[in-house]
Amino acid sequence: MFDYTLLMEWLEFSVRWLHVITAIAWIGSSFYFVALDLGLHRDRDLASGADGEEWQVHGGGFYHIEKYLVAPEKMPSDLVWFKWESYMTWLSGFALLFLVYYMGGSLFLVDPNVLDVPVWQAVGISMASLAFGWVVYNSLCKLFINQNATVLMVALFGVIVLMALFYTNVFTGRAALLHLGAFTATIMTGNVFFVIMPNQRVVVADLIAGRKPDPKYGKIAKQRSTHNNYLTLPVIFLMLSNHYPLAFASQWNWLIACLVFLMGVTIRHYFNTVHARKGNPTWTWAVTVIIMLIIAWLSVAPAFHYEEDAAMTADAQKFATADDFQHVSEIILGRCSMCHSSEPVWEGLYWPPKGVMLETDQQIAAHARQIYLQAGLTHAMPPANVSYMSDEERQVIVAWYREVAG
Repeated sequence: MFDYTLLMEWLEFSVRWLHVITAIAWIGSSFYFVALDLGLHRDRDLASGADGEEWQVHGGGFYHIEKYLVAPEKMPSDLVWFKWESYMTWLSGFALLFLVYYMGGSLFLVDPNVLDVPVWQAVGISMASLAFGWVVYNSLCKLFINQNATVLMVALFGVIVLMALFYTNVFTGRAALLHLGAFTATIMTGNVFFVIMPNQRVVVADLIAGRKPDPKYGKIAKQRSTHNNYLTLPVIFLMLSNHYPLAFASQWNWLIACLVFLMGVTIRHYFNTVHARKGNPTWTWAVTVIIMLIIAWLSVAPAFHYEEDAAMTADAQKFATADDFQHVSEIILGRCSMCHSSEPVWEGLYWPPKGVMLETDQQIAAHARQIYLQAGLTHAMPPANVSYMSDEERQVIVAWYREVAG
């Protein structure tokens, strides 16, 4: 029997895995090259004419690395480009956004209590906002090109604050933080695709033609690479946030997201300063801890904000009117709702896991797919089967779901 839901679950898992793999590759190479550039010894008169050098040891061997300020005299025959890590991270991330938030828009993207719009409109807003982010950021870089780098970063932070407010007033809390991460990641990949790589191609073309490359292209590319370096850690936090109601379910989620960007700056400032041999600013860790404590406080004070039930979607209505729904509802209320409720009674839980509540018929019907996968097909829920859900009850859930989904 063909199971479309199972197929989509594995497709989502595979794309998520690809996204994590490519993100690791991109972040790893990005962090390495920034650290390498900052740590180069530039006070040595190198016979090769390079701007700086560094010796490194790894994997049982020694590496001698030199960096040319603009370019070497001749074009190397085996030049290695670093670009596909960035491209594939964005492409796989957008594919995951499509699978989870666009295809599951009625559950994960749209909250009628926040903004009551059709899913297709919410998807349009999502796509437009990502493009808008690159246009605004790129315009700011050109506007403040002759200003201190700090001025540009403050202007960018202002845009991030406004976008955090925008997203939290348009999408569900889960989708809002995820979109702010996608917004920032789009800027980062845009830097690679629209600025860094084209500038490097200009330099390569000049070398091949026997011309002396203009150093401005390298300076601009380095500026964008530095921006990416400071934006990376907040993006990772925001991508993980959809698994933690502590981050997305608070009414202060927009402020939490903004503070995360400040933590990204303090953490990267420490490592960049150390790599550049300009000191050991341990004060940055104290600031980071303070910001994290503020975030933790904001997540629970004044309180969690959970959405009230809205009008039942057409899909949820089908599951709620199926023949076995009342039996399924009794199973879920008996085996799951002690944790998945606005006020969990299970010791040690202070909020519903993942922000999912299963107290009403509407909530159960709306989460039919997750119930089917987590408690029907697999034994993932209840965890360790602490509420003793029987195999017969799981089969009831499977039959109920398949009766409707086909």
